[in-house]
Amino acid sequence: MTRRTLTRIGLNGLGLLVFVGSVFPVYWMVTTAFKPSNEIFTTDFIPFPRDPTLEHADRVFTTGVAGNSIWVYLGNSLVIALGAVVLSGLFALLGATAIARFRFRFRSSYLILLLVLQMIPGEAMVIPLYVMLVRLGMTDQLFGLVLVNAAAALPFGIWMLRTFIAAVPMELEEAAWIDGASRWKAYWKVVFPLVAPGLVATSIFSFITAWNEFVFALTLIRTQSKYTMPVALNFFISQRSTDIGAIMAASTLMTIPVVVFFLIVQRRLVSGLVAGAVKG
Repeated sequence: MTRRTLTRIGLNGLGLLVFVGSVFPVYWMVTTAFKPSNEIFTTDFIPFPRDPTLEHADRVFTTGVAGNSIWVYLGNSLVIALGAVVLSGLFALLGATAIARFRFRFRSSYLILLLVLQMIPGEAMVIPLYVMLVRLGMTDQLFGLVLVNAAAALPFGIWMLRTFIAAVPMELEEAAWIDGASRWKAYWKVVFPLVAPGLVATSIFSFITAWNEFVFALTLIRTQSKYTMPVALNFFISQRSTDIGAIMAASTLMTIPVVVFFLIVQRRLVSGLVAGAVKG
């Protein structure tokens, strides 16, 4: 075999290893959700359920969590995640346009600040955000969590969309202006379709981040019926025992909306990349 063939085999093997390592936790979560308790609490390696059962899923759906239906927590998470996607996408698009199209004082400093904000752990912002929301009267409200998650995704969204907008030639907008289009119409008809793939990519990041967020939801929400799914999963853990089967069943249910959202957005991402190609 040639060196090139060996290199290709090694890279493919490494990629396969990374893929298996990434998929294995998901596979183990799904299979554990269908295992009876005696197969969960055993030292034997059981790759697939020998006697599949729906007792854990049935317990999650019928009993609920903390006196509320599991659908209540799923609905809260969905509202927060979609709200964060809309708000962060809108303001990120406006901010990225301002940075890419206009020259103003401290522009470079602002870009550096965006990078610094992404390096700050979210846990370090819990107390300042809590004090801010208390003064605004938005604690124990889903809209407060929407604002927090949208703000958390905003730096990444602005930084990513800036590169997409900067890649669109200014001559395209100027040509639209010459043809009689207003600045807003030229932006909507010319720039936005070319920036749409980047907006979709940022929406995926915002959705997953808001959907999996735990610390802010636990800190800023006091009413149990307003908790999100990550917080609801915590109720399956007590001081004396942990209901692993129920946790895995609820976690499997929790991953379904993310997968569906990604599949829907992925199609638009691919079509946007093709339709947004700029020909020279």
